[in-house]
Amino acid sequence: QVQLVESGGGSVQSGGSLKLSCVASVSGYTYSRYCMGWFRQAPGKEREGVAHISSVRSARYADFVKGRFTISQDVAKKTLYLQMNSLKPEDTAMYYCAARTNYCTNNVQDFTSWGLGTQVTVSS
Repeated sequence: QVQLVESGGGSVQSGGSLKLSCVASVSGYTYSRYCMGWFRQAPGKEREGVAHISSVRSARYADFVKGRFTISQDVAKKTLYLQMNSLKPEDTAMYYCAARTNYCTNNVQDFTSWGLGTQVTVSS
């Protein structure tokens, strides 16, 4: 079981940066074996994958990130990060941290553990 808590959201102007964090509390499993992902959901839209990473697979990103975001994790601290640069108004959304076992994907349906989210708002 893993419980996730996001932080670091806020309001920035277009072109600005934010760094999100997700602290995991793990029991019954090894954190390093999880696939960890960032997802986002804007009002009126479906939740979509942003990026994901695991200890045995390199980070992968959604096309809309276009090199602007970087996902990373500190396994020792059981913390996932998302560095977001060159933010655009369309990046405005609630950002969620999520975890799954066995495989690593960017599909919402495949993740079983979710944080409550942190809001990111980007103004023009």
